[in-house]
Amino acid sequence: MATQAAGVGALIEPKDGLSYVRGSTDVPLSESTVGQFLVDTARRFPDRPAVVFREQEIRWTWKEFKEEVDVLASGLLALGIQKGDRVGIWSPNRVEWLMTQFATARIGAVLVNINPAYRLAELEYALNKVGCKAIISAERFKSSMYLQMLQELAPELATATPGDLHAARLPDLRIVIRMCDTETPGMLTLSDVIEQGRSSLDTPRLDAIEATLDANDPINIQFTSGTTGNPKGATLTHRNVVNNARYIAMAMRLTEQDSLCIPVPLYHCFGMVLAVLACVSAGAAMVFPGEAFDPGATLRAVAEEKCTALHGVPTMFIAELDHPDFATFDLTRLRTGIMAGSPCPIETMKRVVSQMHLAEITIAYGMTETSPVSFQSSTTDPLDKRTTTVGRIQPHLEVKVIDALGNIVPVGETGELCTRGYSVMKGYWGDEEKTRESIVDGWMHTGDLATIDAQGYCNIVGRLKDMLIRGGENIYPREIEEFLFRHPKIQSVQVFGVPDARYGEEICAWIVLRGGEHLTAEEVQDFCRGQIAHYKIPKYIRFVDELPMTVTGKVQKFVMRERMIDELHLSEDKTA
Repeated sequence: MATQAAGVGALIEPKDGLSYVRGSTDVPLSESTVGQFLVDTARRFPDRPAVVFREQEIRWTWKEFKEEVDVLASGLLALGIQKGDRVGIWSPNRVEWLMTQFATARIGAVLVNINPAYRLAELEYALNKVGCKAIISAERFKSSMYLQMLQELAPELATATPGDLHAARLPDLRIVIRMCDTETPGMLTLSDVIEQGRSSLDTPRLDAIEATLDANDPINIQFTSGTTGNPKGATLTHRNVVNNARYIAMAMRLTEQDSLCIPVPLYHCFGMVLAVLACVSAGAAMVFPGEAFDPGATLRAVAEEKCTALHGVPTMFIAELDHPDFATFDLTRLRTGIMAGSPCPIETMKRVVSQMHLAEITIAYGMTETSPVSFQSSTTDPLDKRTTTVGRIQPHLEVKVIDALGNIVPVGETGELCTRGYSVMKGYWGDEEKTRESIVDGWMHTGDLATIDAQGYCNIVGRLKDMLIRGGENIYPREIEEFLFRHPKIQSVQVFGVPDARYGEEICAWIVLRGGEHLTAEEVQDFCRGQIAHYKIPKYIRFVDELPMTVTGKVQKFVMRERMIDELHLSEDKTA
């Protein structure tokens, strides 16, 4: 018989032998906006440490952080940015990203997360798809020259009045704000916007705007790769992300006494919700080791800042454990955190618990479209459940596992995971058709294959959709295939994933060339560079005369995958 967990109507364990679970409703949902969420935390813990950006030498209390957010919000208002306007943020992990997240929320603007790895084609598509009015951009990151790419897409910047851009390829974009103080034609500097906000700061006005906002208003757009080749803009509300963060923090037993080390990217739900908003929920300090993940910098931050929690995808934890100086770092204050983003090798989880002192680390599963977490292990779950499953259902959510006909499958059987509840996104921005395909009667069809056991623990066993995960990045082969089809020498191409010890999966492409043409793997990779994100560029490329097909003409990617595994002598780690 299923256990009725605390909370009216909770069904943590499946009933009647069917793979259906329903979360506790003990802790009511919040109707707070993201801005009010921060205001309340700053009021509760004004002098507690809130924000540490080690590379930028910034340390703010909650009171100071809230004040800086209000200053930037006032500056954005002075530029004419209003409720509902889309504001892009294109930057690695910097304090400016964090300020923009809350400043836009404070005035009801919609934050648009631009992947730091995006190149020209992806950037142009994203800005135009959602009609970004403004973008706040870093100058560069690693080999990505952000401002140069913006200037290439909008050469009109050279003669435009800052704040009044009119560009043929980016028709909605009016305002380009660059980080750092260097003057660039057609662009505003963020420091000038902040200075304007400081001189025009009107906190009562911000509070009045906040009072007009609704928790169900869209507040954030995050792009997820689409099986049709173009990214889709998952549109999330205040209610989506605030509540998901609250329940994530509760599962970790996070409090204002904790400090969370955040090496995961802010543009992703992992950084923005599971880390930042979870810390806001509890009043815990946020510690950012650097602009991008570095295992040594992360270990150093944990040790020197006396962090009690650490987030990361499995790849990050593996790199930390294998760091040559690992034994020299004092990690004894670590207690909890989250490992998520891609399947976790069981042996890695065991090492994290035993060698990194993360006795209460949790595993989480979700997707951007569900804000994102649906399942999470608790700090008290048995180690075997935390190493072999993704935990149990989060509060106020329902999950079912269904077969191809939509019937709920028996406990332990494999089917597609579907989620319903407060966390389901508002929809894909500007794409009602894809929204209707993905959300049916309130149920978000995840495309993931899963099982639920008799105790309600979930295991992700595969992917219904043609997707692979490389180092925590969701990659849809169709997107890469459609890009490669542009090459004049390529007749046909199929992209798929093969196992990789470091990233979980690597990208492989099988290519059929047009008659009489010749092409090398290096030329294919060069064709991709600067046009698609680096992590989408195939590592393994094979030129073949034909692709394996079924009798009905369907491509058999599993055959290609098996052949490559044999050819490359690859093996797969057992994962949860």
